[in-house]
Amino acid sequence: MQPTADFDPGKLAKSLLRRSRQGALATLMPGTGDPYCSLVNLASHPDASPILLISRLAVHTKNILADGRVSLMLDERAPGDPLEGARIMLSGRAEQGTEAELELLRRRYLAAHPSAEDFVSFKDFSFFRIKPSGTHLVAGFGRIVDLKPERFLTDLDGADELLEAEEGAVAHMNADHRDTMTLYATRLLGAAEADWRCTGCDPEGLDMQSEQAVLRLEFPERVTDGNALRKMLVKLAGEARAKGG
Repeated sequence: MQPTADFDPGKLAKSLLRRSRQGALATLMPGTGDPYCSLVNLASHPDASPILLISRLAVHTKNILADGRVSLMLDERAPGDPLEGARIMLSGRAEQGTEAELELLRRRYLAAHPSAEDFVSFKDFSFFRIKPSGTHLVAGFGRIVDLKPERFLTDLDGADELLEAEEGAVAHMNADHRDTMTLYATRLLGAAEADWRCTGCDPEGLDMQSEQAVLRLEFPERVTDGNALRKMLVKLAGEARAKGG
């Protein structure tokens, strides 16, 4: 079986990065170099790279501090045989968040994992970000592709105004437009009606979540500032209403 014409490996890999909330993290044991694998929670940076909140008491954190090389396995968690779903193995380096990006990492992570608020301030916990060097995508027979970062990360050049507006936009959507997010979810994305909330936005789309279910609303064109974001969300809301008759 050959890949169909509409198969876009970069888009699929990016979607997995945006929608995944857990993954298998592989690190290297100091001294021996033996592989060590653990289950971690994660969120996504505006460029789609993974964000981790991990304790210095954990083996994987000690390994990262000694050698930042890691790999991260993410999958669709499809029903039935998990090997029939798409998955990626992301390789790269895990780096502790800098002071300049700490607030963004914290906000993004807590939007995806609100319960982490209970321990995010513990002194042994720190935010890390995986800077990818590449990924190996497996999406079925004949759909196995190695991708460079530029194929699956979101270009943030020229989007500083949007990143500055993101926090306020997310808060506004969650406070005043939950009904609109339900429209996005049910009429544009075919999801079940639920208590959908916004967790983030970037030049290419909007992320929504209800408990552990995650949706990605792709924008038909790139947006780079708050005004363009507002216009895009109004446009998509109109399309959702029209689709529902």
